[in-house]
Amino acid sequence: MKKKTRPVIVVGSDHAGLGLKKYLSSLLEKKGYRVEDVGTHSRASVDYPDFAEKVGREVAGHRGKRGVLACGTGIGASIAANKIPGIRAGLANTPRAARLSREHNNTNVLVLEGRPYRKEKTRAILNSWLGAEFNGGRHRRRINKIARLEKKFRLNPDIHKHK
Repeated sequence: MKKKTRPVIVVGSDHAGLGLKKYLSSLLEKKGYRVEDVGTHSRASVDYPDFAEKVGREVAGHRGKRGVLACGTGIGASIAANKIPGIRAGLANTPRAARLSREHNNTNVLVLEGRPYRKEKTRAILNSWLGAEFNGGRHRRRINKIARLEKKFRLNPDIHKHK
């Protein structure tokens, strides 16, 4: 029987999510995942969109990769990552939300709040996300609609302007 290959996990954060990113990286490595850390690597103030872009580019460009992002609340990193075509980033504050984000939305980037975070809760959220698989079915139809929206607005950026 062929052993299932674990995806590469690309991790990134701003300064507010740095501690969480380090903790998550250690958890992922203990589980046998290969972790690619795109930064930040210090507590100096940086901008979360820069790291959301780095994670998003790596994940969107490679089928075998997933991403984990952290910023202060997780909201900004979610917004920024979801601007990248092919990224379906989900902010999860519970294990249930993380699981459903994979099962229903086929998220390829998990976003977590870096301030504050509790190790036990964060570990449960990460494990739930890692252990879930996309359900397909009616959810596939919805993911396809999201992809069409992405393409529509990428090809015609003026579509949102009032006529």
